[in-house]
Amino acid sequence: MVDLTGAHWRTSTRSGDNGGNCVEVADNLPGVVAVRDSKDRSGPVLTFTPDAWAAFVRVVPPSR
Repeated sequence: MVDLTGAHWRTSTRSGDNGGNCVEVADNLPGVVAVRDSKDRSGPVLTFTPDAWAAFVRVVPPSR
């Protein structure tokens, strides 16, 4: 279990473009990137290694 107490969550600047269906990312924690649903902030959180998150971001096309 990852301690997310100090997580600084950020939402895409485009979150308003799609009706608020976005994720929030916290990448300020040592050794982990956390991702959660912006509509359910107390819900589940996915965690990734920084390398895995960087690989994911490289292959996902930008939203339009």
